[in-house]
Amino acid sequence: MAKTQSEWRRAVVVGGGAGGLQLAIRLAKRRERDRLHVTLIDKNETHIWKPLLHEVASGSMYPSTDEVDYLALARWHGFTFCHGAFEGLDRDKREVLVGAVCDEEGIVIPPRRLPYDVVVLAVGSVTNSFGVPGVEEYTFSLDDAQEAEQFHRRLVHLYLRANYAPPEQRPESINVVIVGGGATGVELAAELRSATRVLTAFGLDNIDADSFLRLTILNMDPRVLLQLPERISDAVTEELGRLGVAVRNSEQVVKVAPDHLETKSGGRYPADLVVWAGGVKAADYLKNLDDLETNKHNQIVVTERLQTTRDPRVLAMGDCAAAPWLGRNKLVPPRAQAAEQQARYLARAIPRLLAGQEVKPFRYNDLGSFVSLGEENTIGTLMGYLRGHRLRLEGFIAHLIYRWLYKRHQAALFGWSAAILTTIGNWLRGTSRPRVKLH
Repeated sequence: MAKTQSEWRRAVVVGGGAGGLQLAIRLAKRRERDRLHVTLIDKNETHIWKPLLHEVASGSMYPSTDEVDYLALARWHGFTFCHGAFEGLDRDKREVLVGAVCDEEGIVIPPRRLPYDVVVLAVGSVTNSFGVPGVEEYTFSLDDAQEAEQFHRRLVHLYLRANYAPPEQRPESINVVIVGGGATGVELAAELRSATRVLTAFGLDNIDADSFLRLTILNMDPRVLLQLPERISDAVTEELGRLGVAVRNSEQVVKVAPDHLETKSGGRYPADLVVWAGGVKAADYLKNLDDLETNKHNQIVVTERLQTTRDPRVLAMGDCAAAPWLGRNKLVPPRAQAAEQQARYLARAIPRLLAGQEVKPFRYNDLGSFVSLGEENTIGTLMGYLRGHRLRLEGFIAHLIYRWLYKRHQAALFGWSAAILTTIGNWLRGTSRPRVKLH
């Protein structure tokens, strides 16, 4: 006999990032066959692909056209969206605690407790300040679209003040310092250089696009993009130099002040704006999450089937999970492609786990990495190996592959037809608006 609605299992996904959202959609597609109620929890009302937040910060991406409402996605795909911040678990009662949603007039949605048969934590990561004084007060991070937009507005306002200031009061330059030589820092630096050239063309006649913006990357590691082969890192560093970005490796920031940064070597770098991209960690609240095991980075320790070590009905994926990389003596890296692979795996595994069936372990397949250096260039390594070596690609072809990764994400949300139409629509919209936001 078919199960009634009340007998359906309850799958709750906490976090609507690239992996969590795709998991909710994939599980919802199987809801009739597997008798699953699928609920997605997120503190935001809209979704935007986090790897492109550096484009929001530079102004080359308009969030209003690339973000999508969770409620709309829930309606289209058949899952339930629960708006509110994740506040904890009650594993004894099998309930997820969701905080209230408030506005300036008070509580809009009260706190809730959602029952579950299985819950997947996909809450991502946050910027790691490493306890450096001044990071919280004086820097921007790219954890969400709101802060990325705030950075962009501050940068535009600095340009406007400088352009319209009397000549004798006009600053010689704006100093933007990016802390961190990973993909976020590198891509932001290149994107800012490209976007500034466009921005200054719109009536900022008193500013030279190339000399007025001084970009510096302070990198604690001996080279940028430490996770990529050295030849790729060297090529990226060379390209950044051509773009006028000063790269300072082996420089550990020990203090951030309102107008400068100080490094362990004694260096002092003037700064009008600082972006902290020095690393990520899982959120602090995961350390005390109902006695689940975590590591020193606050990540939840999971088995090879992505189940937590102390409760098989609680799973974790993406940046917040310390998942073993089978065949390697290391953890699965915190990348978007890892979260997407885990989403595909869990969409098949969760119905089997609920049915008490055997599930194969998760195996991460490294498909390579690409770093965008603005519209001018993209450099990276492609999937697999070619005669024992990774295949290096750069330039136009690499840039197309980099953009295709985002289109593939859009296709997971809407389908390929809608993703293609959205691309065409954005291209047509670009004929009636500037390529970079002017405010």
